[in-house]
Amino acid sequence: MTIKDWPEHEKPRERLFRVGAQALSDAELLAILLGTGNKTDTALDLAKQLLHWGEANYGPGLGFLKEASKQELMCLSGIGMAKAARLKACVEIHRRLQQSGQHLMPRIEISCGRDVYELLKADMEQLDREQVWILMLNVRNHLIHREVISVGSLDTSIVHPREIFKNCIKRSAAAVIIAHNHPSGDAAPSDDDIRMTKRIIEAGKIVGITVLDHVIIGRGEYISLRESFAGWFTW
Repeated sequence: MTIKDWPEHEKPRERLFRVGAQALSDAELLAILLGTGNKTDTALDLAKQLLHWGEANYGPGLGFLKEASKQELMCLSGIGMAKAARLKACVEIHRRLQQSGQHLMPRIEISCGRDVYELLKADMEQLDREQVWILMLNVRNHLIHREVISVGSLDTSIVHPREIFKNCIKRSAAAVIIAHNHPSGDAAPSDDDIRMTKRIIEAGKIVGITVLDHVIIGRGEYISLRESFAGWFTW
């Protein structure tokens, strides 16, 4: 079976347009770049093999795309000159975007729930599914990265602390803020929201990453659990 034979909602390219690039895994993003697989493997299979090779030779994450030579990439079955060129071009585009960002993008400091709401409301207020985002911060509470870690159903999203802190550790974040939306528009926290927040805070203490807040975004409103339950959080 090829990716063309998959249900529409499972295809990486279609998922990108449906839920956003931030919600896709590393393997799915790589599969879109690769475009096709080989005689026995789909593009997604090939992407997973590439990630496994990169981790074995250069460590976890996508950093191997920068470090590996075109010749090394082409040693993997199914990756020829065209695919290796696309991967290297993507790395160079990222480098140039970073250079542009140093001159054009202001440094974002997060100091309260309102800052989180203003940063994310355009992305989250109108979603028809729950999404959980994390904002990773440095020791000065400057934003260093944000990403979607969970896409749920109409009224619920499941997230495990492991997924949050695994990515924070990769990016050397000192602190993290959780944010998720309520498609109903009502930002009031549910019992599940409160239980999840407590669990994430405790996990953060174990790994040494401070959970600064959990912000729930509705339509035209938000609730900061830190501001509502100040005793739970360390600022």
